[in-house]
Amino acid sequence: MIELPDEAIAEAQNPAILKRKAEKKGFSRFLRILGPGIVTGAADDDPSGIATYSQAGAQFGFGLLWTMLLTFPLMTAVQEACARVGAVTGKGLAEAVREHYPKKVLLPVVLLVVAANTFNIGSDIGAMAASTQLLLPAVPFGLLAVAFALFILILEIFVPYKTYVRILKWLAIALLSYPITAFLINVPWGEAIRATFVPHLEFNKEFLFIIVAIFGTTISPYLFFWQTSNVVEDEIAEHRVNQKGGIPRMSHPYLKRLRIDTALGMLFSNVAAWFIMIVGAVVLNQSGITNITTAADAARALEPLVHTFPNAGLWAKLIFSVGIIGIGLQSIPVLAGSSSYAVSETFNWKEGLFRKFKQAREFYIIIILGTLVGLLFNFVGLDPMKALVLTAVFNGIAAVPLIYLIARISSRPDIMGEYKSGMWSRIGLWAAFIVMGVFAIALLASFL
Repeated sequence: MIELPDEAIAEAQNPAILKRKAEKKGFSRFLRILGPGIVTGAADDDPSGIATYSQAGAQFGFGLLWTMLLTFPLMTAVQEACARVGAVTGKGLAEAVREHYPKKVLLPVVLLVVAANTFNIGSDIGAMAASTQLLLPAVPFGLLAVAFALFILILEIFVPYKTYVRILKWLAIALLSYPITAFLINVPWGEAIRATFVPHLEFNKEFLFIIVAIFGTTISPYLFFWQTSNVVEDEIAEHRVNQKGGIPRMSHPYLKRLRIDTALGMLFSNVAAWFIMIVGAVVLNQSGITNITTAADAARALEPLVHTFPNAGLWAKLIFSVGIIGIGLQSIPVLAGSSSYAVSETFNWKEGLFRKFKQAREFYIIIILGTLVGLLFNFVGLDPMKALVLTAVFNGIAAVPLIYLIARISSRPDIMGEYKSGMWSRIGLWAAFIVMGVFAIALLASFL
């Protein structure tokens, strides 16, 4: 037997050292829990989300803060169901639909999500280019847009999946500039809290437009496909399922971990959105900016963060640009990947970011095509900032039939077995379907 020195025994029994080790172990476990859900939640606050929430605050002040209290449970219910479908079946959402529903149901759904994603990619690339022009006005918009598209494609195709996920997690930090700004400005917190819990409603086209945009950029179709397939990738990385498919190795602790991850990701997304609306309401609305038309207008929301600095306007533009670029680098691969998962599963092609290009050519070709077609939208005269909010509205309408399918699939015992949706999950899913459906129909009716 090997005997340890007295000093080593004393060190091993030291309460302070034991406490530090336990804290380190607990923090490491917490970081391991953060997976597809936190990436999905952060990607939800993409440039389209930032523009929509900023416009909501600028146009209606605190009047739409209550939507975050509604979107959080609805969004969590939808994304938890998506994660559970992926975990239990070992299949993406489109594949699950293909196996249990006729093609006449699947194809319109896939076309809808691909169209929404492609337009979203284009508007996000445009926002990144427009934001960069705030700092580099001499560089042509088109050149910046092309450069961002190519850079994102190189990252997604050539960077290993595990490394890429770590990058995606850290890019979420860019959103912290809004909560920090909120605590530096003179926010009437009592009024803001009251507006969060007491809904304000208006029955006009402008109000319904921004409501549908908020729902669409928060509960977005691309997130449904991304999280379902991303959970499968997570299971492959953890050796819970073979790369060639099969029934995943399931356990209740694993599902609990997924639920925690999903809830934390959605909470992060909605809290960030709440702060973006507050900053937009206080800084932009109270300054008379009620319609965001340029990246410079949106960047002004962050000027209080650096108001004591020389050239505060330039610093605000820098922080805004870094945030838009960072979140864009995160969200555009999610959008393109979501489309590729949907198309690949529809036609039963090999798919997955864990595979190299030569192992899943069709999967990566769809990613490339989706990004490049989205890029082309920036050369047809679309205003980048207006396109962001229009994208959110499109997503808000497209999400409704998809939520219906998710509610049906996740509740079927022949697909989910003992892990089918329980009562609270079903309530959340159908509530999301009804609420988003009502607002989408009301918006469309307002144009008649």
